[in-house]
Amino acid sequence: MSIFFHEQLYRSAAVMSQIKNFPVTVCGAGALGANITESLARSGFCQLKVIDRDRIEERNLSTQPYYRSDIGASKAKILANNLYRALGVSIDAQSKELTPANADRLLANSATVIDTFDNSVGRQAVKDYCASASLPCVHVGLAADYSEIIWNEHYRVPSAANDDVCDYPLARNLVMLTVAVACEVIVTFAATKQQQNLTCTIGDFAVKPLIL
Repeated sequence: MSIFFHEQLYRSAAVMSQIKNFPVTVCGAGALGANITESLARSGFCQLKVIDRDRIEERNLSTQPYYRSDIGASKAKILANNLYRALGVSIDAQSKELTPANADRLLANSATVIDTFDNSVGRQAVKDYCASASLPCVHVGLAADYSEIIWNEHYRVPSAANDDVCDYPLARNLVMLTVAVACEVIVTFAATKQQQNLTCTIGDFAVKPLIL
């Protein structure tokens, strides 16, 4: 029996075949990126790459799928190791900083890119490269009790004044709500090429179309 047995019953064999061979690059392996990568892998995506220069800290453990024993290790490498042990899925882990100079190499061979970086410089590099390469890219971000999933055409990089993201209040439930919605957006895109722009709020657990 396939480890994706229940997912296949829900999605259909045709959709599972599409997502299995759909290359996705996730930029960031923090609260959003790590959980998105895990969710996609457990949903049947087998061609995943994750890019993150950071190492695991104790404060990451409540919102990110890491363990105390992982503290100090590379986020990207540990995430890839854990998912290989769980699923047998090989993830291309890149423990590097994505910049305008290397974006073409790091994002090569992707069918779509998911940007979850926690800084405006990284987000701008992803946005600019994907626009220039006509590469589909969805940006996922959150703050306080609100989150957004926005495709590149409509996305605006936030001000660098808000880049000190490690100190703002963050609810795990908002993270997981956003992750679930973002992953469904990716499945829909892989299967139908439809691009959905959405917002989520934790106060009323609302998921609504983003009016652009």
